[in-house]
Amino acid sequence: MSDSDQKTVLLVDDAPANIKVLNTALKEMYRTKVATSGEKALEIAARDPKPDLILLDIMMPGMDGFEVCEKLKASPETQHIPVIFLSGKNNPGDRSRGLALGAIDFLEKPIDVTMVCIWVTEHLNSIKPEAD
Repeated sequence: MSDSDQKTVLLVDDAPANIKVLNTALKEMYRTKVATSGEKALEIAARDPKPDLILLDIMMPGMDGFEVCEKLKASPETQHIPVIFLSGKNNPGDRSRGLALGAIDFLEKPIDVTMVCIWVTEHLNSIKPEAD
């Protein structure tokens, strides 16, 4: 696969260790971008080329992941980008809230790298190309 065909995944987490684990696991298959805050995630997501998928933590200082997802889905520029929550907040209310905000999935921490890679690949393979 050429670099121009390679999908881009935006990793959003305030914990450097989580970013490192995810980046190491995904960078062989995908182009990765990193944000350590909600504000930075929104900035990166709005820039071209836009990410093909966002892995988004919930518990971050300042703007939390729920607010980031809400803002992404409210903007015509970013509403089409699939979001997968990856969080230690794993009660049913948080899961329901995340999905209601427009996320396509909700994976629990601690991070199971193999499962994250499987779900990212599964979701990216199911994305239909945008019409020109």
